[in-house]
Amino acid sequence: MAALGGDGLRLLSVSRPERQPESAALSGPGPGLCCWVSVFSCFSLACSYVGSLYVWKSELPRDHPAVIKRRFTSVLVVSSLSPLCVLLWRELTGIQPGTSLLTLMGFRLEGIFPAALLPLLLTMILFLGPLMQLSMDCPCDLTDGLKVVLAPRSWARCLTDMRWLRNQVIAPLTEELVFRACMLPMLAPCTGLGPAVFTCPLFFGVAHFHHIIEQLRFRQSSVGNIFLSAAFQFSYTAVFGAYTAFLFIRTGHLIGPVLCHSFCNYMGFPAVCAALEHPQRWPLLAGYALGVGLFLLLLQPLTDPKLYGSLPLCVLLERTGASETLLCS
Repeated sequence: MAALGGDGLRLLSVSRPERQPESAALSGPGPGLCCWVSVFSCFSLACSYVGSLYVWKSELPRDHPAVIKRRFTSVLVVSSLSPLCVLLWRELTGIQPGTSLLTLMGFRLEGIFPAALLPLLLTMILFLGPLMQLSMDCPCDLTDGLKVVLAPRSWARCLTDMRWLRNQVIAPLTEELVFRACMLPMLAPCTGLGPAVFTCPLFFGVAHFHHIIEQLRFRQSSVGNIFLSAAFQFSYTAVFGAYTAFLFIRTGHLIGPVLCHSFCNYMGFPAVCAALEHPQRWPLLAGYALGVGLFLLLLQPLTDPKLYGSLPLCVLLERTGASETLLCS
């Protein structure tokens, strides 16, 4: 090396190729364009999902079994094709997740049992007050209630009820697949995990505005009440969407958000006003407060990523050069 002299050393320093950081190698067309592709892909998915509900022209209301069956067909087709949007996004941006597409979308076996049980338990704790209220207002005792829940005839009746299938099975599965499993992997490299938790639900909340169309069409209420109800539903679904997005990121599984979505659809929005007028309102209000307190206390421990194995979205961000320590640990 010394025999080369100064010029030789300069020549070597110029000719030696510099190693590119992994993030640059994976950034594809550039972060700005990647973000535009991500946002446009999410917007297209949301429009496709909502649009599929209206490809069938009908004068019947949305709760009619014939309408529900047709919409089952269209949303299942759109949801089945939605992973292709993530695949196209990956090709356009050049981002390589480091895992399979299904793993990235939360379809994996590692940690599946805690991912199915713990988020649902956490959500039930949050709904402690409404669950107490439901049990107090139920005419049957605990033993009779369990008999009804476990009876095969009850489940057979549910499986033939189109509205039950929509609210408890099809809607939770397809909405979580499209609005969480597909959108979060596309948004996270652009915004980071934290902002993605709050950005992704905006698509989910806006997607529920389509209910205004049917409410206005069938004159179900005054125009002011319809829009007020839509604004409330947007707020509620956006908050719920942020919660299930948080669960999806922290567990790396789709099953937890789907089960929580189904449970929340069954429970509905907590009837706080009814609780205030309930004959046993003080125990009920204590249950509401206890549920919220325990939920906040257990939110981090029950969603600890150590319980669920390697998190695909965190692996994705590591490969793109982003650092997310708050939600990934």
